[in-house]
Formats: sequence, structure tokens, C-alpha cells
Amino acid sequence: MVLHGEIRSAVKEILTVACPVVHPAALEQGSVEVAPEVDPAAVSVFLEQFYAEVAPGVDPVMRVRQALNQVALTGTYTHTQDELTWAARVAWRNADRCVGRAGWGSLVVRDRRTVTSSAGIAAETFEHARWSTNDGRIRPAMTVFAPARPGCPGPRIRNEQIFRYADDPMNQNTRDAAQRAGWVPSGRRWDLLPLLVDAGDGAGLGVFSVPANSVLEVPIGHPDHPWLAEFGLRWYALPAITSMRMEVGGLWYSAAPFGGWYMETEIATRNLADTKRLNVLPAIAQALGLDPVSPWIDWRDRAAVLLNEAVLWSFRTHGVKVSAHRMETERFLAFIARERQAGRGHLESADWSWVVPPSACPTPAYHHYYRSEPEQPLPRLVRDR
Repeated sequence: MVLHGEIRSAVKEILTVACPVVHPAALEQGSVEVAPEVDPAAVSVFLEQFYAEVAPGVDPVMRVRQALNQVALTGTYTHTQDELTWAARVAWRNADRCVGRAGWGSLVVRDRRTVTSSAGIAAETFEHARWSTNDGRIRPAMTVFAPARPGCPGPRIRNEQIFRYADDPMNQNTRDAAQRAGWVPSGRRWDLLPLLVDAGDGAGLGVFSVPANSVLEVPIGHPDHPWLAEFGLRWYALPAITSMRMEVGGLWYSAAPFGGWYMETEIATRNLADTKRLNVLPAIAQALGLDPVSPWIDWRDRAAVLLNEAVLWSFRTHGVKVSAHRMETERFLAFIARERQAGRGHLESADWSWVVPPSACPTPAYHHYYRSEPEQPLPRLVRDR
């Protein structure tokens, strides 16, 4: 039943939950974002998309009407489990910076919208890591917590990923925030940062140390260069992103950790080798006896090739899933072709600088140009910081 104006407004006022108090300075600095009002047009478009793709023989009019009535009454509405699962998978399919989205249809969605405390969110996030890591047999997954209410800040995980190392220079801001919140680093190399959770309930930031049984780390060695193991390099098995919100049908899911498996260049050429990251190439080049001033060969290239070989060999030796960059880019181009065959070519969007790996020239993705749209199609994943 659709309520008339004044009655609808009164009911909406009663049913709408007040937002927690947010300090004005936080809003001014952009450290807290609030969800917009739910757009009825976005609700209709999403549900029509869902039915067109999942149940093309079913008329969505009743479900659309139900959702719009709920918005009119409460200011928001609730996605069904099937709608949420489809939305999460399609958000990954639409992720223009992800070269590994060919497996979007296999994404497992863990619905944790009833978990609202910072401790509960942290516990479920660590459980996500255990389940997805699966002793190295990585399973792509997303855990979805409650959406933000319109005009309110939603729950957020302040880390960029579930796991990050404290001595990695790119994590300085997270490290500083953790220390301000009371975390004390051990001082050991490869110290994992705690998870920083803001439940959006006004209770402040929760700090949660990483349980040992939630993280799998791989020591890095090389079959032909045993001295590399003496460097003590390592990396974690699961790249689970926590710094993106999912926008679906007018709702913001501000806490939705998700991920799959690594491509070896992400670890070797970026995380371990970048000069603004752990910058290990000079030490490897020195161990190889390379001349850093030779005009005939770039010592960085030689050292980087060895490090990429080492990461691939180490992960595979320890039974941890990882993909080689050429193989992954071939899968990506096959994915693009399938999307066009499915009639979704008009939705194609890819950021060349992200989908082409650092060791790029020999890969087929390097020679392919993509349409990159300023606004990704919905549902979508949006980096919120």
C-alpha cells in the first residue's frame, strides 16, 4: 500500500534511524563520507538490470514497487540475497582497474549485513581471510557488511587491504593512525598492521591485531640462486582489498572486503621492487654482481626478472595460487571478447595503466587499447580514499 504524503512522512520519520554524531572537522577534512539519499531511479534501473540478466522471463514490476515503497517509508530498502550476490559479482565484472576479473562469476559473496559492531566486523573480516586463503588454494570472495543509511557514514575498514606490512613505506599513514589509536609495533621486520575498523556508530576506531591463523605468508627463494633466501623476503598469500565501497541501486556498501589471488608482478615488480615501497632491487643486483653504472644493460631489469621468477617459484612450491602476468593478460583479453559476445561491449571500460602489468611489452594486453569511461557502469566498486 502506498501511503499519502503527510502519513508517509510521519512514518518515515519514526522508522528512520538517527545517524551517529560525526565531528564537523572530520567531515571538512573528507575523512568521513556520508551516503546520499536513495535515488528511486537508481533502484528501478538496478532491479530491472538484475531481472533482465538473472531472470529474463520475470516481470520486475512487483519487486520494483516493493522496493520503492520501502524507500518511501524508511528512506532506504533491503537487497535480497540473490540481488546482493549478483551485484557483487557484476561490480567486480565492471572493475576497470582489475586485470583478473575474468572469474567474476565464481565470486563467493558472504552476507554479513547483520554484523554491525567493530569487533564483529573485524572478526568476520579475519574469517573472510581464512576462508578465502584456503591453505593456499585461493577462493575469490567478498564479505558485505551493512550499507550506510542515507545521510550517514557507514561502517569502514580504514586499511587499504586486510594485510599490510608496517615497514612498507606506502603504509605510513595507516601505521600512524594505528599508533595514535594505541597500537604498539613489535619492531620486528614484516610486522603486520592491525585492522582499523570504524563501525559508523559513533563509537570511534577499533584496533584489532591480525590473528596468526588468518594469514598465510610465503618465504621468497629461488631454485637457481639459494642466496636469495638469506634476504628473508616474504609476502602474504591473499590480496584482499578493504578500501573500496560498493555502489548498488542507490545504496553504498562502505565495508565490503574482497579479492582473489595475486599476479606475480604485483608482488615482485611493485610491492618488493618499487623505490617508494621495499626497494630490494639494488641489493639483488649487487648479489648478482651487476654493475649499476654499466651502459650496456640495466641492472634493474636483470634483478626484476630474477625476483619475478622467485615469487612464482616460491608461491607454487608452497602450494599457494598465483598467476603469471602473461597468462593473466591472455585471460583478460578472452574475458573482454566474451563480454562483447554477451552484448555488453558497450559497457567495456579498462584503465590501461592498471590492466597492463609492469613487465608489459611481451604481453598481449600491452598492444590492446581500451575504452576507459570516467564513470564506471553500476553496480561498481569505488575507491573511497
